[in-house]
Amino acid sequence: MRKKLSIFIKLTIITAVMTALLAPGSLGAEPASPGGDVMVDDLIAENPDALLVYAGAGLKKPVQAIGSAFTNQTGIPVVFNFQGSGNLLTQMEITRKGDIFIPGGTADFTVAEERGLVGDPEYLAYHVPVIAVRDKNPLNISSVGDFTMPGLKLGLGDIKATAIGAAGEKLFTAAGIREDVEKNVVVRAATINELVTALNAGSIDASLLTRDQINEETMDAVALADGNDYVLIIPIGVTTFTKEAENAEKFVEFVASEDGKAFFGKAGFPVYPNETYADVEP
Repeated sequence: MRKKLSIFIKLTIITAVMTALLAPGSLGAEPASPGGDVMVDDLIAENPDALLVYAGAGLKKPVQAIGSAFTNQTGIPVVFNFQGSGNLLTQMEITRKGDIFIPGGTADFTVAEERGLVGDPEYLAYHVPVIAVRDKNPLNISSVGDFTMPGLKLGLGDIKATAIGAAGEKLFTAAGIREDVEKNVVVRAATINELVTALNAGSIDASLLTRDQINEETMDAVALADGNDYVLIIPIGVTTFTKEAENAEKFVEFVASEDGKAFFGKAGFPVYPNETYADVEP
């Protein structure tokens, strides 16, 4: 009897330990939060003299280049937190740390304004949504209506985490195909970069990306009908809780200058303002 009881106790302890190890936030599982204090505090601790810039993941190429140019010119170091804009908003609100916000579109910046996280914006460039398909468009996709095609493997941005995900939600709802599109979604990504990787790997057939993300060697782009209705304007602004207001303003002025915007142009973004998108308002 004692032997059986001993075995039972050991099994109970093992079960309890395994349950704890696999609980959310512990070894073996993803944490419930999108990073929160830990990532931001680590960035600040490792770079105490640097400006901390919250930037949408799809802006990494031009924003990193701008950061290097700014530091070379001013001597002011800059570090970046690249994630989906929705996750960045959460981190900013929780930590109240950092200096500059550059989301993928004005909708997320407006939310930040409403929450008292940022001041007035400057406008930098345009995010132009397009249909992205595998090289040579083997399924002959010609419009978002084809996103309802039976058997299509579709990858889209997370609606709450990414500007492109929110733009897609608006587009599919306006076209009356939201529910049918959702049936084909096999990937909902937290960043636009993950969608690019999935399309290049062939794990999805199509996606909604922005023109600057199109690699002409591995994928094709199909323009959207009424595309200007879904074009996003990329804003920048200083946070209301920055402890480096003067340097943060210098960074915003540099990024919003003609020289700063030129980095966006080199990375494939139409620079703001642009006559082609004159009817697109912030």
